[in-house]
Amino acid sequence: MPFLIGALNLALFIASLVDIIRIPEDRVRYLPKMVWIIVVFLLPFIGSVLWWVIGREYVQGVAPSIRFPQNPQQTAPQSQRPAPSTFRTTEQQLADLEREEYEEKLREELARRRKERGLDDER
Repeated sequence: MPFLIGALNLALFIASLVDIIRIPEDRVRYLPKMVWIIVVFLLPFIGSVLWWVIGREYVQGVAPSIRFPQNPQQTAPQSQRPAPSTFRTTEQQLADLEREEYEEKLREELARRRKERGLDDER
């Protein structure tokens, strides 16, 4: 019996964490998502129950199916990502860093050559 209670507590804990992570920010009530995660970690049973009772905002009515939309023109909900102009992939960020390093080496080389030319002009 204690094993069953522990297993149910663990299942509730994991389900709560997964739900907190996956739910959109606008459906979280009273506290930010990160604080809810901390509450559930610190108080597994009580935090999980609090999350399901007061922390989550439930959608009224039947949720539309993403797989089989009733309206053929209906599309899947848009994710809340930044605009494409401000969103940079890791590859783009690495390319920018490599370009900056290359430019810095070129500046150093240019400065070295100018210094050498300045020394050659003084002779």
